[in-house]
Amino acid sequence: MGARVEFEGRTWQVSGLVDGRVYLAADDGATGCVLAAALVTAPGFRVVGQADPRLPAAEEWAALPVAARERALAWQRHIREIETGLPGGPGSSRVREAYDPQRFTLAEREHAKAAELAALGWTRVSRATVQRMRLAYHRQGLLALVDRRSLRRRSGTGRADERVVAAVLEALRLCRGRKATTVKQIIELAEQIVADRHGPGRVKLPAKASMYRLVKALSDPAEPPGAPARTATSRDRLGGAPPALRPAERVQVATAALGVPVVGEDGRAVAVSVTAAVDGATGCVLAAVVHSRQAVPVQLPVLLAEMAVPRVVRPGWRQMLRTAHQSLPGRLMGVEARLEAAAVRPVAVPETLVFDPATAAGSWLLSVCESLGVSLEAVSARQEGRMVAETVRVLAGLFTRHAAAVAAARSAGPGDDGSGQPAQAVLSMLHLQDVLDEWITAVWHTRPQEALRHPLMPQAVLSPQEMWQVLLGAAGVVPLPLGARHFAELLPARRHAVTEAGIRLGRRRYDATCLDEHRGRTCPTTDDGRWEVHHHPYDVRQVHIRLPDGELHPLTWTDSTHSLRPFDATVHQRTAQTVTARTRRPASQPTSPGGRSGTAERRAETEAATQAWSLTQGPDAAEGSVQARRAGEKGPGWSVGDAQAETGQW
Repeated sequence: MGARVEFEGRTWQVSGLVDGRVYLAADDGATGCVLAAALVTAPGFRVVGQADPRLPAAEEWAALPVAARERALAWQRHIREIETGLPGGPGSSRVREAYDPQRFTLAEREHAKAAELAALGWTRVSRATVQRMRLAYHRQGLLALVDRRSLRRRSGTGRADERVVAAVLEALRLCRGRKATTVKQIIELAEQIVADRHGPGRVKLPAKASMYRLVKALSDPAEPPGAPARTATSRDRLGGAPPALRPAERVQVATAALGVPVVGEDGRAVAVSVTAAVDGATGCVLAAVVHSRQAVPVQLPVLLAEMAVPRVVRPGWRQMLRTAHQSLPGRLMGVEARLEAAAVRPVAVPETLVFDPATAAGSWLLSVCESLGVSLEAVSARQEGRMVAETVRVLAGLFTRHAAAVAAARSAGPGDDGSGQPAQAVLSMLHLQDVLDEWITAVWHTRPQEALRHPLMPQAVLSPQEMWQVLLGAAGVVPLPLGARHFAELLPARRHAVTEAGIRLGRRRYDATCLDEHRGRTCPTTDDGRWEVHHHPYDVRQVHIRLPDGELHPLTWTDSTHSLRPFDATVHQRTAQTVTARTRRPASQPTSPGGRSGTAERRAETEAATQAWSLTQGPDAAEGSVQARRAGEKGPGWSVGDAQAETGQW
């Protein structure tokens, strides 16, 4: 009753409290009635002239000496008795005569309490002391009644000047991670910082011994001077990685094996894997590269170029897509649909790129990421990368089934031996990479995933593409990609000579009209005279050369269209089958035994090749191989081909 409160931006006086309702009266004569529960919980409500109660911290109170706590509690009882006449609160005991609020004023009660405490042996207690303690209790709570000497905490920096402390912290930061740094060097650097900031002789420096103690107190125990800097991959780091809440906030790289039949550049079957960069917030695959399983890990700059540069702006990508689209049957999307889908496929420069520690991160990658504002974090799958690694394994398993169906569709038609039996398809790296890009765009990004559920809507499952759009709208920030010129800059570079025929790289020839005035000449900007060439390790259809104008110009593989035409795909498949049969021939097979005719020798070679091919291709190829062997037993010479059967494979 009678208290003044602030409510709805005005000051009111409490005029009554009836049945849980508070009656208010303003200074201008306005009145109001509001529920007490609504009043005290309303925004901006407070009692005028009364501070919020301050509760003592449990750890801080427990750290106080027992005598200090007992004295503070005694002061609390005395203050309550001065104000209310009851030392333990309402109903605790009867009011003593000297502290009856109805008979004596507050000043008289304070004088009586000071005399009582002095009689009990308390020193330096006057009416002013009692009044000061009472007011402090109302401002700061119980801790205000504790002796200040008990609340004083021992500082690790002692009585050192704050400016000197700031200089030592700055010196420790500048020398962080330098193995050859000593404490003496840190002290000298701190003294130089103090002199530069505040002027020579303006700040009094502690003694050398005190400076040594100051450096020891301020340095991190887990990272003393001269020790290597700790990174985000430290095993002592607790709590794990923070959850990604925005698109491209955390992008993690993981690798999984593929069970797809692929033939290498030497004509032999190779085991392949896929390395993907998955966005942690949306599950979108920003980049995916197919490579040999025995090869070194995928270079991070290549993945950065794949995920940060849109495909539609890369030089020559549209034409390469149209050529590759015609090489395999059973496409999921048409050419125009793929071009439209590629234009909206998620691409972005990641804020944090998480990779396996086994992947080498060179100094050039560090400088590139620093320029782009990308943070690098090396985390093994056993620590925090299990979820993304499992996602990539699921992706690899689903894509293996699709690639097997594509291979089966490609092998439909008569076999290479004229038996009418379908031969097992042999996919190249280029074919498999093109199929993977199409499958990710058409299937993976539109497939609902169990991990993409909102906690308040657990039955609503989103696809990665939908989650990308949702988080873009929620975050209000669109991650920007890089331009076309950055794609070639991020690719690995080598030095090569420019001949009259162009550039030779990996037994392939690359050429373009931009080389006409530089053929057979040395590069004027390099010491050895060779030209800087940037190439994609997993896409051999194009390289980029830096000409004297400083720009990177694309050079096309002269046989790129030839390698992906339908007729040449059949030739590629048969060549791989021939090389496989030749390399699998048993070493004990006689080559030219005495007394054998030429026909018998060819028959033995045919049987060995047939047996090896049947072991690699399965029982389906056995019957056709037997028919071919019987046809070969009729005598030497060339077999007669069926033109109509051959056209079915084109």
